[in-house]
Amino acid sequence: MALGTAQTVSWASTYYLPAVLATPMAADLGVSPVMIFAAFSAAMVVSAIVGPWAGMMIDRHGGRGILIASNLIFATGLACMALAQGPLLMWLGWLIVGLGMGIGLYEAAFATLACIYGREARSPITGITLIAGFASTVGWPLSALMEAHYGWRVACFGWAGLHLFLALPLNAWLPAGNLAVPAAAATKAGAGEDVPSRARLTMVLLAFVFAVTWFTSTAMAAHLPRLLEAAGATTAVAVGAGALIGPAQVAARILEFTLLRRFHPLVSTRLATLTHPIGAAVLFWLGAPGAYAFAFLHGAGNGVLTIAKGTLPLALFGPVGYGLTQGLIGGPGRALQAAAPLIFGYALDRYGVNAIWLTSGLGILALLALLCVHAGEREPQP
Repeated sequence: MALGTAQTVSWASTYYLPAVLATPMAADLGVSPVMIFAAFSAAMVVSAIVGPWAGMMIDRHGGRGILIASNLIFATGLACMALAQGPLLMWLGWLIVGLGMGIGLYEAAFATLACIYGREARSPITGITLIAGFASTVGWPLSALMEAHYGWRVACFGWAGLHLFLALPLNAWLPAGNLAVPAAAATKAGAGEDVPSRARLTMVLLAFVFAVTWFTSTAMAAHLPRLLEAAGATTAVAVGAGALIGPAQVAARILEFTLLRRFHPLVSTRLATLTHPIGAAVLFWLGAPGAYAFAFLHGAGNGVLTIAKGTLPLALFGPVGYGLTQGLIGGPGRALQAAAPLIFGYALDRYGVNAIWLTSGLGILALLALLCVHAGEREPQP
């Protein structure tokens, strides 16, 4: 509960911030909203660069200190944005926030849980995604409320305060150190020793899978209403269908927490890569009437894939070196995620609803990559 609540604050004040504050921020600073989103994309690139280092530190020392540092960094970056009078300090603020994202979002939280629970971390990982899955539900209205009444600068200061006075104490309450893995084993894993070539290939495959699925998730978050309207849906239908994504994610995570927990995470991950292509086929053939089915299927798959990003590497590689593994696997996804709105937006402008075949094809490729991964490829380490 503590970590899930802290993660809700971290996601709501970073990943979901530009959707509400980009336009008023740009108008006040005299820049285009495109520049705000460009700075946000740069922040995600920074997060991809620092992720492996953060994971290695968590392997060695546990996650409490890293997560506390992330709250301080988030607060600093948000304060920089709030004080900005031009593009320079705004960019600096986003780059600082990007550093915080690299050490304070799901990858770090998953690694922290692996340090506490070891191989039994699957259920806690699912649990924090159930809680933090409401980050947009909480974050968007709260950001909008603060902006409407006090302006975007106070909104940034407000989120900075929540990091210092809510998220930081919750993270400080977490157990210290790596309780599940001996320090010597964690240090050895952090040095990159004893990693068979087959395990390295599996890491490459997983990095590809999560990169293309995060690309799809970000592309849909940015362009779903336009895509549904291109398929013939009205604006009201597009908005209504989009509202199904959140409940679909939560429903799928509850399914993972109950029924699917009996199976290896490979099973649920493979199924999750299929839901977006299946939904796309329904949308393509039915047009507007298929909008709701597409949104629900996409949301359900995305909900399970978020969990799989934490549970699948843990099941395949074990808790030793898990944080570094998470950072290496997640890095390409963060970088590709930064380019997703631009790439899919161009495809949507040029090809209309047929742009859906781009993300659907990526989903099929992700499934094929997962079919090359087999459970138990690497023996559990002590």
